[in-house]
Parts: sequence; C-alpha cells; structure tokens
Amino acid sequence: MTATPEISIAGRAIGPDHPPFVIAEMSANHNGSLDRAFEIMEAARQAGAHAVKLQTYTADGITIDHDGPGFRIEGGLWDGRTLHALYQEASTPWDWHEALFAKGKELGLIVFSSPFDFEAVDLLERLNAPAYKIASFELIDLPLIQRCAASGKPLVMSVGMADLEDIAEAVTAARDAGAHDIALLHCTSGYPTPPEDADLRTIPHLAQAFGTVTGLSDHTPGIGAAVAGVTLGAALIEKHFTLRRSDGGPDAAFSLEPDELSALCSNVDIAWRALGGVRYERSESEKGNAQFRRSLYIVEDLAEGGELTPTNLRSIRPGFGLSPKYYDMLIGKRVNRPLTRGTPMSWEFIG
Repeated sequence: MTATPEISIAGRAIGPDHPPFVIAEMSANHNGSLDRAFEIMEAARQAGAHAVKLQTYTADGITIDHDGPGFRIEGGLWDGRTLHALYQEASTPWDWHEALFAKGKELGLIVFSSPFDFEAVDLLERLNAPAYKIASFELIDLPLIQRCAASGKPLVMSVGMADLEDIAEAVTAARDAGAHDIALLHCTSGYPTPPEDADLRTIPHLAQAFGTVTGLSDHTPGIGAAVAGVTLGAALIEKHFTLRRSDGGPDAAFSLEPDELSALCSNVDIAWRALGGVRYERSESEKGNAQFRRSLYIVEDLAEGGELTPTNLRSIRPGFGLSPKYYDMLIGKRVNRPLTRGTPMSWEFIG
C-alpha cells in the first residue's frame, strides 16, 4: 500500500492525516504600507492562520514597462491597467522582507513567499525562507521551478490554468532538480472565481495522478469552497487576506476579512475532524442514546395465555424490548405469564 503523502514546512507536518494548514496570502493587500503589512500578519495570527505568504517580485522583473498589445489588461478586475503599473502598485518592497520574516517569527507565524525570478529566490534564500510557492501563472516557468527545487526546501505549486501535461512537466522538473516535499494546490485563476468554476472534485484526482499532498488555492467568495475542499482531501488552504475590503487595493475584492478568516480556520478544522474513518459500529457519543431506538413493547395488560395482537404489541420508543424486525413473527403467539402495559417484549415471555 502506498504511504499517505506528507510534507513538512518549518517543522509543521502537512498532509491528509493532519489538520489543514491555512495560508493567509497577503499579496498586494499591504497597500504600500509596512505598518499595514504588520497589522495583516497580526490579524492573520489572531484568526488562526498557520502561515502568511508574500509575493517577491519587482515590476521590472515580472514584465516590462510597455503599453503595446498584450501589455494593457482588457476586462476583469484590473481592466485598463498596464501590467507594469499594476505590478508596481502590488509588489512588496524587497527591503521589507527581512522585517516581515522577523515579524512572523515574533508572532509564531510561518512566513514564505512566491518568487517570480532568480533574484527573488536569491533574496529569499538569504532570509532562509522555509519553503517556496510557485504561482499558477509561473507553473510553466520550469527554470524557476528548478531553481526553487534545487534549494531542497518544500515546494508548493498552484496549478491554475494548467492542463495535466503542464502539471506533469512541473512536477518532473521539480523532482529532477531535487525537490522531495511537493504540494499541489488546485486553483481556478479567476479573480474572483464563481463557485461553479471551482471544480473541487479535481482535488482527489490531482492527488491520485501525482502522488503528492494536495490543497486548494481558493479565489471564490467566502469560505464554503475551502471547507468543502477539505472534505475532498485538501491539506492546505490558501486564501487572500486583508484587514477590510473597503480599504481597496488590487486584491481586496477577493480577499477575506479577519472575522471570515477566523471562521475559515475553525470550520476547516471541524471539517477535517469530522471526516474520521469508515465506521458502522456505534460511536462513543451514540452509545448513551441507544435507549431511544424503537423496540417492541406490551401496550395493553395481558393475562397469562393472552394472544399478541397489533393492539397490544407495538413498536415504540424506548429501545429496551425486542427489535421491531420480530414483530410479524410474534403476532399470534401467546404469552406464558401476565404482562402489564409498558413491559419491554422479551423471548422469555413466549412458550
């Protein structure tokens, strides 16, 4: 039998046999303020998240400052923005990173990041990042995956927009370059994602196809999809997180607020604990209630030799008499002693 896959990030075991690992994605929700970034981290910790994820890039590293065809976004949340302007606004300044990692240590939060080029990996290596995240849009950047994998650190990869061939190439590249701990996050890269596009049944298929820990990077509104994802095997849940959506910012519209993240953390844990195993015997919580099952009772006084009839023998609660499955067998039988109303039926009363 194949062992259940499991990875470890900063000493925290992650896999189907462990409570879900909740990642609060800060992304651009710092809105250009380091103090706000700290507030987001504090709120994530208070809500119960295990990790905060950053994005490490510069606008010039991820694109070029150009207004030609393809470089201006048409439609969607960022309609009309050029890629360079959007990423310039959304990026997390590199000189914040050391302070953000230190803040995570102070709070007991795991901090890691999505690098978008080799220079970003070098920065994160200097900061001893405990893991790397490959964003959905970078899953086809095999050299970047190999550079991250060569660190030997856990590699979390979102698979939004990827087909099976893309995913297979990414996993092979990661493994060949030295990655052992790999997690794949099912993802629909719509911002936001309509629930009907979430296709959560992909999660167990992804796990079976690649033999990895699987999770969910979720852009649907609310927490319902994340909770459902856990019931389908998601061991990691990643959601964008902000203090208040009304504060605005490139990612605010599809981000959770603190009370929502708190509800997510508690509910995915409940969902995971509720999965349990396959069981048909009574649980401990059920055992005391067996008395409330139905059973056969004498409901009218009977003299010795009296005949059991539908009038004096009924299936009722509580459950201390014979099982109702014996009802037809007993009707027409005669009792060997006087029986009073409210007596649980027993075989010893027959014959």
